[in-house]
Amino acid sequence: MSTATKPNHIGRKISRIRELKDMKQEALAQALGTNQQAVSIMENSETIEEEKLIEVAKALGVSVEAIKNFSEEGVFNYFNTFNESHGNFGNFGNGSTCNFNPLDKVIELYERLVQAEKDKVEYLEKMLKDK
Repeated sequence: MSTATKPNHIGRKISRIRELKDMKQEALAQALGTNQQAVSIMENSETIEEEKLIEVAKALGVSVEAIKNFSEEGVFNYFNTFNESHGNFGNFGNGSTCNFNPLDKVIELYERLVQAEKDKVEYLEKMLKDK
């Protein structure tokens, strides 16, 4: 009898993705509107209904395909490629995707910078009035 993990055990894949995202079962349960015990049962299930899988994928911030195709070897290969890319930030042209919109980050940073400048001007005007 083999103790090897079945390669398509969806519950274990969900568990590993959750762990890699440093998320506790309680946090996933809250995102799904359920309790920790239900998440534990789900993670021990070999199969999961498609509708539930869609909810879990959304809560984990990954695609359903990412869960279905998840493999430990793939994760290690990705990070090895990432580390070997010497500053190219991974192989985003080879099927990997950025999980945020860089333009949104630029806008967010710009808005924070503008707000800091406004705060500085307000502070300096207050100091001039006090003199």
